[in-house]
Amino acid sequence: MKTYSVIGLAAALCFALPATASERGRDHDSAQEQSFALIGDVPYGVAIETKFDRVIDSINAAPRVRLVVHTGDVKAGSERCDDELLIKRYNQFQKLKDAVIVTPGDNDWTDCHRANNGGYVPTERLAKFREIYYPVPGLSGGQHRVHVRTQSSMAGFDDYVENAMWSFNGAMMATVHVVGSNNGLDPWNQIDSSDSYDSPRPDRVAEVAAREAAALAWIDEVFAQAQARRSAGVMIAMQANMNLDLPVADQQRQGFNAVIDRITQHAIAFGKPVLVAHGDSHYFRLDKPYTAPIQPSGKAMVENLTRVENFGAQNAHWVEIFVNPHDANVFRIEPRIVRDNLFAR
Repeated sequence: MKTYSVIGLAAALCFALPATASERGRDHDSAQEQSFALIGDVPYGVAIETKFDRVIDSINAAPRVRLVVHTGDVKAGSERCDDELLIKRYNQFQKLKDAVIVTPGDNDWTDCHRANNGGYVPTERLAKFREIYYPVPGLSGGQHRVHVRTQSSMAGFDDYVENAMWSFNGAMMATVHVVGSNNGLDPWNQIDSSDSYDSPRPDRVAEVAAREAAALAWIDEVFAQAQARRSAGVMIAMQANMNLDLPVADQQRQGFNAVIDRITQHAIAFGKPVLVAHGDSHYFRLDKPYTAPIQPSGKAMVENLTRVENFGAQNAHWVEIFVNPHDANVFRIEPRIVRDNLFAR
């Protein structure tokens, strides 16, 4: 039988303290580890729902998993954004025995202006997604629900029920609502042919600005809590692949630059392991793409900042992330291949 130790922020005195310097130098001790499952970009269409059920079964059978984090896109980009589909996928998530925390993806609302998505106004779909996926703000989904802190409890951010924060085995964790489609800067041109980068819809850019302000404030709070609680590490999950491989001035990175800079600055100041998890491009990867300026010129890798991307779309598998406050790296990542999904259509 599984036991659970995901702790809401209200239980501050229960937070694990980081290890001493000598302890942190040791190799990982599996007895000190707990893990969570990272998934996203699933199920991508009705045909993938069966594959996703196999992923759910695999996660439910994993002995050390205590939590599931879904990085958004509960539907394919070509599927309709109707209430019925969003509810159907939400209900499928409830088959997971552990707590489930979901952050929205661009397919879930931003791209719903597309004709084959139903031609919705995206902000209306975002409101509906929040209603369906966060029926009780501060309470996770899944069969073993846990309490988390939500940004809607912060003054001035009442709408942002999707931004969650919690402690997990000595690490501070959070979801931040940052999505693909250039974080919402891509025009809603299938419901408004006049909407463009040069002449943007006021309601679209207002939404982006407000959500970015919320994201930056939440990132600040995550690291403030990590410092105050002396957390061993920080994990931030979002949907978007933030195009770290593109030049800063590239148009398709403009929606992400402020978030990239804020995470990088905090990670450097924090000095302990920081993990950024995301989906979006459907390609499992584990790397260190974050850089910071160095003098007199140039950039250097931010060594303590790691990126992991989950599987997604047709590649319906999952990633197990082990967390150990007594390990120098804190986070240990292992892909979990669902064998029956390799050849199934």
